[in-house]
Amino acid sequence: MQIAKVIVDVPARGTDRPFDYLIPESMRDWVEVGSRVGVPFGHRTVQGFVISLDPQSQTETFKMKPIQEVLDIIPPLSPELVELAQWMSREYACRFITALQVMIPTALKGKAERYISINHSDVDQHEDIEYRETLFAEVSSVNKEEQDIISFIAQKSEVTTQQLSKAFPECAVALKSLLKRGLLQENQSIKDKMQKKTIKGVNLAISSEAAQEIIDQFPAKAARQKEVLQFIVDSIDFLPVAMKTIMSALQVSSGTVKSLVEKGYVTLDDYEVLRDPYKGRHFKPTTPLTLNEEQRRAYDQIMNPLNAYKHGVFLLHGVTGSGKTEVYLQSIQRCLEQDRQAVVLVPEISLTPQMVDRFKGRFGDLVAVMHSRLSGGERYDEWRKIREGKASVVVGARSAVFAPFSNLGLIIMDEEHETSYKQEESPKYHARNVAVRRAQSSGAVVILGSATPSLETYHAAKSQANPDFSPWLLEMPTRALGNKLPDVEIVDMREELREGNRSMFSRSLHAAIVSRLEKKEQMVLLLNRRGYSTFVMCRGCGYVAGCSECDISLTFHQKSNNLRCHYCGYAEPVPQVCPECGSEHIRYFGTGTQRVEEELAKLFPGIRVIRMDVDTTTEKGSHEKLLKQFGDRQADVLLGTQMVAKGLDFPDVTLVGVITADSALNLPDFRAAEKTFQLLTQVAGRAGRHHLPGEVLIQSYTPEHYSIIHASGHDYTSFVREEFNHRRVLHYPPYCRLILVTMSHEQLPLLLRMAENMTSTIQGKARQRGWFGNLDRLTPDALDVLGPVASPIPRIKNRYRFQCMIKWRGNIDAIGLVLESAEQIEDSLHDKNFQISIDIDPQMLM
Repeated sequence: MQIAKVIVDVPARGTDRPFDYLIPESMRDWVEVGSRVGVPFGHRTVQGFVISLDPQSQTETFKMKPIQEVLDIIPPLSPELVELAQWMSREYACRFITALQVMIPTALKGKAERYISINHSDVDQHEDIEYRETLFAEVSSVNKEEQDIISFIAQKSEVTTQQLSKAFPECAVALKSLLKRGLLQENQSIKDKMQKKTIKGVNLAISSEAAQEIIDQFPAKAARQKEVLQFIVDSIDFLPVAMKTIMSALQVSSGTVKSLVEKGYVTLDDYEVLRDPYKGRHFKPTTPLTLNEEQRRAYDQIMNPLNAYKHGVFLLHGVTGSGKTEVYLQSIQRCLEQDRQAVVLVPEISLTPQMVDRFKGRFGDLVAVMHSRLSGGERYDEWRKIREGKASVVVGARSAVFAPFSNLGLIIMDEEHETSYKQEESPKYHARNVAVRRAQSSGAVVILGSATPSLETYHAAKSQANPDFSPWLLEMPTRALGNKLPDVEIVDMREELREGNRSMFSRSLHAAIVSRLEKKEQMVLLLNRRGYSTFVMCRGCGYVAGCSECDISLTFHQKSNNLRCHYCGYAEPVPQVCPECGSEHIRYFGTGTQRVEEELAKLFPGIRVIRMDVDTTTEKGSHEKLLKQFGDRQADVLLGTQMVAKGLDFPDVTLVGVITADSALNLPDFRAAEKTFQLLTQVAGRAGRHHLPGEVLIQSYTPEHYSIIHASGHDYTSFVREEFNHRRVLHYPPYCRLILVTMSHEQLPLLLRMAENMTSTIQGKARQRGWFGNLDRLTPDALDVLGPVASPIPRIKNRYRFQCMIKWRGNIDAIGLVLESAEQIEDSLHDKNFQISIDIDPQMLM
C-alpha cells in the first residue's frame, strides 16, 4: 500500500518529523509531493504537507490512519520548494512546518472545522436490513423540531456547529438526539481562511442569433427585458456580464434579469474573478534601451550561464543611476524567450510603485506583484496567478523568493545589502541565501544588485572562497547618462552651534532650500527617525516618559498628541505636569519627521512638503499615492525616513539634505558604520540623476567618522578597505559567522540563571568536540561564546531579555550544537514561559 510521509501543522518539537499515512485508493492520483492534506492527528483533524511518497513503511499498515482529504487539485508546493523548506529548517534552526508555511499565502493556512451532515451513507450502505429499516422508521417518526433541523442541514449540505446553534439556539437536546440515533453525523474538515472571490454573472443560454430573433419579437410591455437581452448580446465578446454591471448600466432591478432566466434565454451563475490590485491602472509601455559599454559587458556575462541553462551568481555593483534596472529588464526578456520565469525582489514597499511601473510597462500582464500592502485576497489571487502559469515575472518583497514557478530561470535581488531581506520572525531566513539555494536546484541565475553591496557579499565575490555562494563581480562605476555623481558637502553641526545657529537646518542647507524654491526644483530631505520628538523629559527632576511594558522611552507624536512605544504599541496622553515631581517644565528633546515638517513650514512659508514615514503610510496605496504626487510636482520637498533613500528616480530632484547623519552610528551594532555609509550613499544617489546637476548636504556631529567621509566621496572601495580592517581584528563577519541566542522570561532571577546555564552548556559541548577556543588562533575550525548579557533593550512587553553571541568559522556544525543545547535547557526547566530564540547570521542585534 502506498504511504505518504506528512509534516503536520502542529508546531512543536515532538511533532517536527514526518508521520506516515495511508493513501486511500480514491486519492492515489491526487496525492503528490507538495500536496496539502487533511489528516487525523490524535482526536482532531489537522492540515499537513506531503513531503515524500513511499511504498514501504516502518509502521505496520494496520496501525496507520488514512488521509482524510486532499485540499487542493494542484499542490501548492513543488518538490523543489519542499526540498528548499527542508534545507531552511536546518540552516535557520526552525521547525519544518514553519518553513513550509512561509511559502504559501495566509489564505491557505487552514484550520479544522467541525460540521454536521445527514448520515446518508450509514442508511444506504449498512448490511443489516433490520438496522436500515429502523433508521428509516426513525426518519419518518421525527418530531417537528427535529424535522426543521434536518431540513435546514439538507438545504446547505453541511453546516457548522456554530451555524446550527445560532439557527436553533434552544434545540440542543433535539440535535444531540439526532446524532445519537445516527440520523446526523459530525465530521471535521480543513477550511481555508479565504475563499475565491465570485460574482453573479449573466450568460446567454441560447445562440446570439436566436437571441436577436427573440429581441425583434419582444412585446412592448417587456421593453426592459428586451433592453437587458440586447445589452447581453452586444456584450457577446465579454460574457459573462456581471449582474451588477447590467443593473448599474441599465438602471434595472435583478427581477428583470431573473425573468429572462425563467424564460430560458440567459443563465445566472456564480463566476470566479481574480482580485487584481492594479485593475484599472494604465502602465505606459516601454521598449528596451540601447545598453552602454558597461551595461553590455555586464549583460553579456550574465547571458553565459543563462543561455547555457546553468546556475550562476553575479554581484552587479553599479553606482546609483548606472542603469542596473535596464540590465535586469533585458535579462528577464531573454529568460522569457526561453519560456522560463523570473523573480524580482525589492527590499521595501517604498520601492514597489516605481518598480511595478517599470516592469508592468515592459512586460504587461505577465507581471504579478506580491508585497505586504496587498489585501489577503489580492495576495492569494496573485499567488494563484503565478501557480497557474498566468504570470511569468514576479515583483515583490522577500517572500516572493518562494513564488510557485515550475521553470525558474532568473532571480534578481535589487539593493541586495538591505537588512529587510532578513526576516525577524521564525523562520529567520535571509532571502539572499534562499535565492541562491533555490537557483542551485533550478539551474537558475541570480543577480545581486547594489551600489553599496553588503560586506559579506562583496568579500565573497572578491575572495571566491565559498563555491556554493561566491558571486562573480560585475562593476558599473559610471552613470548611464554620463552625468557625474552629485557633489557632497559635509556640514559640521558643532560649528553651527558655536556660531549661534540652534536651528535643525545648517546655514548651507537653509540657503540651498531657498535656492531650489526659487528655481522651482525639488528636494529630498532624510531624517531616519519618525515622530515629533525622540523623548519627553522633565527639566525639573530629569524624569523621562518611558513605556510601562518595555525598557524604552516613549516617542512624542504631535498629530495624535500622545506618547507611543515603537516596540509594543503602548500609548498614553502627554503629561501636563511631571508625574514624579509635579513640575510643569515638560520639554521635548530630539527631532522627528513631524517636527522637521513643522519647522519647514515656519522657515519657508508656502513650501509644499510630502512626509513619508510609518505614520503617513499606514493606509493601503499610500506609498504610491504620495510618490505620484511628488512625481507630478505637487510638492517641493519629499521628507522622510530611510524609505525615501532608495530606488526613487525623479528628474527634478537636485538637492538631497541629510538632517542628522549620526543616528545609526551610535547603535550597539557592529554594522553601524556600514549601515550609515549605505544609507548616505543611497540617499545621495537620488540627486542629479537626469539633466540637472545634483547637490548633497550631510549634517553631522561627527563629520570626521570614516563612514561619513567616504560616503561624501562616493568611495565604496576605501570604506570597505577600512571597515574590513576593523572586522578582521574584532572577528566579525565576513571573517566568521554569528548566531544570536536571545532568552526571555517574566522573572529576571530565573532568566539570568537559565541564560548562564545556556552559555555554559554551549561552551561545554564545544570543548568536548574540540571547537571551543580563541578565534585569534590560526585553527581552521573555531568557536567562541560571548555573554550572557542583557539585551540592548532589556525588557519588551513585560518580558526580560538576555542574549549570548556565538562566533564561529570553519566546517563545524555550530547550528546543531546550539539547537542541541537549547533543547537540553528547555527540558531541564519545563517552563513554557521561558523562551529561546535562535537567529542565524543576525542582521539586528537589538
